[in-house]
Amino acid sequence: MAGQLILITGSSSGIGRETAFRFAREGWRVILTYYRGRTQGGRAEAKCRALGAPETLLLHLDVTDERSIAAARAEVARTFGRVDFLVNNAGVAALRLFRRQTDRDIDRQVRTNLLGLIKMTHAFLPRVRRGVINIASAAGEEAYPEMSTYCGTKFGVRGFTQALAQEHPSLRIGCVNPDQTSTRLSGYVGRPPSEVAEVVYRTATGSVKLNATYDVDVWDIIP
Repeated sequence: MAGQLILITGSSSGIGRETAFRFAREGWRVILTYYRGRTQGGRAEAKCRALGAPETLLLHLDVTDERSIAAARAEVARTFGRVDFLVNNAGVAALRLFRRQTDRDIDRQVRTNLLGLIKMTHAFLPRVRRGVINIASAAGEEAYPEMSTYCGTKFGVRGFTQALAQEHPSLRIGCVNPDQTSTRLSGYVGRPPSEVAEVVYRTATGSVKLNATYDVDVWDIIP
């Protein structure tokens, strides 16, 4: 599968960055995106090349902005034409009681985690050859206190993914669901993001199968 092309949103840090590294090690071409961390994104891109990615592209992307999505789509079309896999990884959280969340907290989570993911998929699906992997969450399968809006978005991601997979049976479309993972979102507590990246890689390459609800739970693959 070396030489195939993967686009990973939110890949300047955390799970997205480790996912870019995992595919780069196998000789995939990698498109990385960043929102604010251009320097981090540049370092991640350079490491992808050092790890073996034959081609890379670093894009600024704000998934809450339709113009930014359109600009990214146009750049990918000019540079590569099509992609093999889209990995929707970009996400945010406000971990506090719902009554203490601000309108901005709510809006940011819904627009990034759910609406942005849907619009990104809508923009790129015509250019996807093999599949779409959405990074959902254990919090999209079971609700947790102080994660109400975040849970709502991740439950929504799973519902969207299940319907999309049924509409496009020729593509590999599903969710990879991490449990607590050591990223900025969790305060760097939990499993290494490289383990989630490994599950994403195995899902894309077919060595891990999607279940009846088009899910892969990370804790089932790497306890």
